[in-house]
Amino acid sequence: MRVLLEPKFEGVLNGNVINGRVLARLVHNEVRQHAKALAAEGLRLKLVVVRVGDDDASRLYVGHKIKACKRDHVLSESIHFPKAVSEKTVLAKIAELNANIRVDGILIQLPLPSHISTDAVQRAVDPAKDVDGFHRQNLGGMIARHSLLEPCTPGGVLVMLASLGVKIKGKHAVIVGRSLIAGRSTAAMLLRANATVTTCHRHTENLKQYVQLADILVSATGIAHLIKGDWIKPGAVVIDVGINRKKNGKLVGDVDFEEAKKNAGAITPVPGGVGPMTVAMLLWNTYKASVERRGGDVSTYWPLGLGQ
Repeated sequence: MRVLLEPKFEGVLNGNVINGRVLARLVHNEVRQHAKALAAEGLRLKLVVVRVGDDDASRLYVGHKIKACKRDHVLSESIHFPKAVSEKTVLAKIAELNANIRVDGILIQLPLPSHISTDAVQRAVDPAKDVDGFHRQNLGGMIARHSLLEPCTPGGVLVMLASLGVKIKGKHAVIVGRSLIAGRSTAAMLLRANATVTTCHRHTENLKQYVQLADILVSATGIAHLIKGDWIKPGAVVIDVGINRKKNGKLVGDVDFEEAKKNAGAITPVPGGVGPMTVAMLLWNTYKASVERRGGDVSTYWPLGLGQ
């Protein structure tokens, strides 16, 4: 059964290729409008990113987020600790940021060095400022349907599906990957949207047979071209969260894009698919955190009027 698509925004679907950059730009535009309106009232949105160590990828990602803040009229601050910093020092800084009324969002850039507990650091962030959505309270709230701040990548996936007019209810969604950052959280959100959800991973035996059943396929394993093109059910919506760098420097996804797009009803490229939406949803969460902290109610409000 082909998934029917009713794109809500021009340029988001080119043929059967989903343009995540166009959709992300629309979300950023909405954040920018809200940020300017708040600034006119003397209020400024602010995001603080905490990074530890000298991981090149982390430095690059933080740079992208700081640039996005500038474009969206969101104040930003990047706090960089050396790799040898103590966990106590990092936790003290987080406590300081939690207490700072001018800080709306706090993001802990992963990975952290092995001597610092990722769980302890994430739990230390005020859930109301946890714009990454990884605090236990926010993850639990996501399952229970009442979380304000939810993980950015799965949120971006759901907004993307909504922008295409995908009717999720009753569809068979197959998730390949089980990380909290992407796989498990996306599965929970799709289940909440009344999809029938199957979760697989790199160790699933006969993975092909499950993928072939997917009306909606989301892959987030970090294994280049794990999903073959002829596995894709004709007309399925394919969301590739994986980002893998080949020896020649080229970025590719988990899905063999060129072959898969021959069968897919819609498919995301890598790069240019889900990645831009993750940053856009981070800024959206910063806006939501600010409004909620000041007494507003945006608990069920997603960007572009798309709903959940």
